[in-house]
Amino acid sequence: MAGTVIIPWYATGFRADSFEEALNEVAATALRYNASSYAVYRARDDRYKFQQLASFEEHLDWERYWHGPEMTDFRVHHSSWYQVPVLYGWWDLTAGGALVSGPLPAANGHGNGVAAGERT
Repeated sequence: MAGTVIIPWYATGFRADSFEEALNEVAATALRYNASSYAVYRARDDRYKFQQLASFEEHLDWERYWHGPEMTDFRVHHSSWYQVPVLYGWWDLTAGGALVSGPLPAANGHGNGVAAGERT
């Protein structure tokens, strides 16, 4: 069953910028394990606080990513850069949406395009 894993990270003193760079790099490797998307967010009110998200169709793919060599190496090499424990969770999407920026594509050739999934 599809879901999104949310991993809260909290960087240790004076390591937030370096941690951000390393986390952004390892987060992208989720795509190698069949993640449909990934993201890393950094809080504005507490610059040491991060949220990593990765969406997977299968929970097993998440397990392979989390226990794979990239994440294992990341946790070993950067263990002093974040606080433990790291308590991640598997979340189900219950609603979502997005705004399309810029002009819509001309889907019907008349210049009044329709966004993907939208009915005319």
